[in-house]
Amino acid sequence: MNNRTRALTKWVGVAALAFATLTMGAANGVAASRAVAPQTDAKYEAWLNKKVRHELLILPWYGVFDNLEYSINGNVVTLSGQVVFPLTRQDAVGSVKNIEGVSKVVDNITPLPPSPFDNQTRRAEYRAIFSEPSLSKYSMGVNPAIHIIVDNGHVTLVGYVDSRTDVQLATMRANSVPGVFSVTNDLQVG
Repeated sequence: MNNRTRALTKWVGVAALAFATLTMGAANGVAASRAVAPQTDAKYEAWLNKKVRHELLILPWYGVFDNLEYSINGNVVTLSGQVVFPLTRQDAVGSVKNIEGVSKVVDNITPLPPSPFDNQTRRAEYRAIFSEPSLSKYSMGVNPAIHIIVDNGHVTLVGYVDSRTDVQLATMRANSVPGVFSVTNDLQVG
């Protein structure tokens, strides 16, 4: 074998190695960029729980006057809650359906009936609760910690607050709005 043949063979070997490295790196990059479910059941359940929560929280129309909840049984996700806009319900179901490994989505989300009275009550409740200085911190961010659900004049507060005092204060402020038939406080300390 002459020097020229050895050099050509060495160059082809280096090129093949470089190509294989690039190809494997690109394939690994593609796999890493997609959210792939872990293989074990416990890991998958934890991953799925985190993924469903994330998908619901980033919905474009999900806001302070909506409540979305979910439960997971194996690879079946059950969605529940109440939404002001039917589009939020469709987006929630569609987003969760597209998660890898989810075989079925049970849609128990209730669209709230359109009502000018309820819309007025929502705005009044928002002002009453979040104008209180110690509760205003719960209105911050894209997805507030306190959600205000109004259904035919009946108000339900859901979410998480820092203390029992904040739970009681939110209830008092919600009850102060005229024309509200009832206030149910499902706020949790956490």
